[in-house]
Amino acid sequence: MNLSNGIKITKVKAASVTGTTEVLSDVVDMAGYEGVLFFTTIASFNAGNFIKGRQGTNATVTDAADLKGSKVVATADGEVVWLDIYRPQERYVQLSAIRAGVTTVLGDIYALQYESRKQIVDNDVTNTIVGKLLISPDEGAA
Repeated sequence: MNLSNGIKITKVKAASVTGTTEVLSDVVDMAGYEGVLFFTTIASFNAGNFIKGRQGTNATVTDAADLKGSKVVATADGEVVWLDIYRPQERYVQLSAIRAGVTTVLGDIYALQYESRKQIVDNDVTNTIVGKLLISPDEGAA
């Protein structure tokens, strides 16, 4: 199996400007997937700047609750932080980036949903993400 055919890659929030407010990703519908790996960059590390996971039963996640043990704190400026949520107990999940320490910039937030119950997943989204799968490629001009 090829990785790109078995996962769904989604940009769930554009990079944010410097600030101290919470940033919430778009809601990710887990129907048809076993897990999701979120990742982003936190420009300024501080104990008060971290990511955490949330889940809920409705698509607007108005009932969302934090996931126990999901807090990930960057340990260096510009570090990529990630959170892998496998078999969430609710259908809808979301990443929350807390910027309560020093003022910081947050990079794009991506979600990689995996263990799809259907193949093949199309990961080309106009003006968002594009890529290519190569199988046993010959050497030569790219």
